[in-house]
Amino acid sequence: MGSQHENERDRAWVSASGVELEPVYRPHHVAEGQRLAAGSLPGAAPFLRGAYPEMYRSKDWRIFQLSGFGNPSDMNKRIRFLLDAGETGVIVKHDRMTDDHLYDVDHPEVVERREDVGLTGTVTVGLRDYETIMDGIPLQSIYVKPGGGVPQSAPYTLACYWSTAGRRGIPLEKLSGTGQSDFFLTYIGCPTKEQIPPRAAMRLNLDIIDWCMERMPHWVPVSIAGYNGADSGLNAWQELGAVFANAVEYLEAVSDRVDGDYDNFARMIGGVNFRTSMDLFEDAAKLRTARKMWHDLLTDRYGVTDERALRLRIHVVTAGSNMAYQEPLNNIVRGTVMALAAALGGTQSLGVSGYDEAMSIPSDHAHLMSIRIQQILQEETNITAVADPLGGSYYVEHLSQELERRALAFMTEIEKQGGFLSVIDSGWLLDQAARGQMEEMAAIENGGKRIVGTNVHRANEELMPISGFEGRSGEETWERAMQRLTSLRRERHGREAMRRLRDLEAACRTTGNVVPRVMEAVQADATIGEIGDVFRNAFGVWEVPMRF
Repeated sequence: MGSQHENERDRAWVSASGVELEPVYRPHHVAEGQRLAAGSLPGAAPFLRGAYPEMYRSKDWRIFQLSGFGNPSDMNKRIRFLLDAGETGVIVKHDRMTDDHLYDVDHPEVVERREDVGLTGTVTVGLRDYETIMDGIPLQSIYVKPGGGVPQSAPYTLACYWSTAGRRGIPLEKLSGTGQSDFFLTYIGCPTKEQIPPRAAMRLNLDIIDWCMERMPHWVPVSIAGYNGADSGLNAWQELGAVFANAVEYLEAVSDRVDGDYDNFARMIGGVNFRTSMDLFEDAAKLRTARKMWHDLLTDRYGVTDERALRLRIHVVTAGSNMAYQEPLNNIVRGTVMALAAALGGTQSLGVSGYDEAMSIPSDHAHLMSIRIQQILQEETNITAVADPLGGSYYVEHLSQELERRALAFMTEIEKQGGFLSVIDSGWLLDQAARGQMEEMAAIENGGKRIVGTNVHRANEELMPISGFEGRSGEETWERAMQRLTSLRRERHGREAMRRLRDLEAACRTTGNVVPRVMEAVQADATIGEIGDVFRNAFGVWEVPMRF
């Protein structure tokens, strides 16, 4: 045992992203520029120390738990359960086999794997299903992320959610929420079959941004989800650099549409989604650094002066990939550490991965524990008493400046290669993530990265076995979805649905905004698969660039 501990003491001490760590930090480790930023107040430029002056004294972070499984009625029941437990915002997760591909449940590839339907999110066939999902939920008074994680599914998902509100008589301008429509999930996290090309995806996202700018002052049209890049292998500074390269692509593209008045639209893009994992101080530093980088980017490059636009809005999801299936109750501790990092970094909203997430979608009990983690941090720890409690720490400020330096270099490399969409199309960014993921897997296998209960300190016998949660069986979910799809096709006005789909395809082939045409199509009971067929016909299908 003695030699083992001696070898551990000889190891290289680095952060999760490879920043070399000193045994102790002193004033000379913090550069003058970082000292100046750290001397600012929370709620003041450059927002390193927090988005608002009093932070959690004035308002706790919003509790969001990503959830979705089975059929719409299952999702509605889960949302009600989470709200009753103390969730303060709703995030809907949709079935990957159908939603991400825009396939109807009778598509041959879905039929072939029908036992998996509904195990990764809620299955919808059209607008009627959204009305079921949101039945009894107070849409006019709650913050909702209705889904649409990939760009091709976002117009359909948002149109269904907005139409559901409209049928209740709720004006669009009264709705509060966030779309996602994320490039990282689509083209980095898990490239899937029949995604539209990235530049077509950008066109759809720009249409959504335009639509929201004109009609929905409380809606964030897109959210740049660095989480999906990080969970796929990007480290902390790569995640930062890629997120802001994505933001630049949006800013430049929107300015081409609206004559470059960045103050008017930068706020519509300034909602991001980051991941926190098990390196508590680096992850807290990452969030602090993100706010400063956003402020500096907007002021130095684009001359933005609107304080609302300069104040980055951050949502955090804890690292699902760090949840182990061995001794899964250990994951409650991991979720707590990751949530603490998010809170210390100043997130505005947070979702904690379920302790059973390595085996399945979260069960009711796992979701409850994730909510309780956040409530205990808010109510029992006193960490909400002081804004930016880590501010001024020589260690944290050194990490923050080092992450910023490396992130800016990574962002510059992306821009040298033609920008964010170019490094997606070329496969370069996918390559970076894949290499990081393989290196982490190798470190776990060789013991360089120690995971309690997995490769160190393993119990001989698991005292409390946890089974994966499946909700309804995939076969049953698929059968019920088939029944709803059959009924929808039988009961709708078929000619009107086809006419609206033709109008949508015509809009896709011009420069007109597709959002109103998608709204008309879903309101005419066009199905998710029919809308997918229109997008595939109009835009084609992306070929995944495999580089190695």
